[in-house]
Amino acid sequence: MGELPHGLSGVAGEYFVCAELSARGFHATLTLKNAEGIDVLATKPNSGKAITIQVKTIQGSNRHWVMNEKHENSFSPNFYYVFVRLKEIGQRPDFHIVPSSIVASHTATRHKEWLSGSKKDGSPRKDTSMRGFSDKDNIYLEKWDFID
Repeated sequence: MGELPHGLSGVAGEYFVCAELSARGFHATLTLKNAEGIDVLATKPNSGKAITIQVKTIQGSNRHWVMNEKHENSFSPNFYYVFVRLKEIGQRPDFHIVPSSIVASHTATRHKEWLSGSKKDGSPRKDTSMRGFSDKDNIYLEKWDFID
């Protein structure tokens, strides 16, 4: 599979998340970009619980998703991130399911660690709004039980 343009890979990830949730008994729908920071709304019939999901999608072999400083303060008990790693056509993607409070904490902590370091030339790093989330050890791989 050739690499998809960023916009298409993001949409593909959102649809894959909705399909996976549907297979797990949820009613899931895309927000069609009308709700800032929320890509998917889902509920389990007769549960009385609704959840919101932000989907982040990458392609390739790494497990590092680009984030922004706003993700450090965006969390609530029924808000989750699903980090999707697309594979070849016909292969099921990897899904990393993480509660938003963990993402917020991880993102803030990792950025502070990065900022306290220095550039290759020894000069201090300058602050930026860019952040990242990594799951290199697959701690959150297929952790759908966080949502169930």
